[in-house]
Amino acid sequence: PKTGTVTFEVEKAINEIKAGKVEYRVDKAGNINAPIGKVSFEDEKLVENFATIYDTILKAKPAAAKGVYVKNVSVTSTMGPGVKVDPSSFSAK
Repeated sequence: PKTGTVTFEVEKAINEIKAGKVEYRVDKAGNINAPIGKVSFEDEKLVENFATIYDTILKAKPAAAKGVYVKNVSVTSTMGPGVKVDPSSFSAK
């Protein structure tokens, strides 16, 4: 099952999902997987969602972490090819 979908606090889980809660996963190689929307979303909404997740990741950077925290960014549909995104075009709010 998806992370956070099996719970004894059903009402709380439903309210969080309805409020737009998004969880991201990090694999062993340090890749972050997070949904930013559906293909049917308008471009502006996808950009807004991406910027929000990107800012959240930058704010979660441990104080002890040195060097470049985000090296590469690519966006893809579930089974589609990746499209590279310039991380410097997005900055923390």
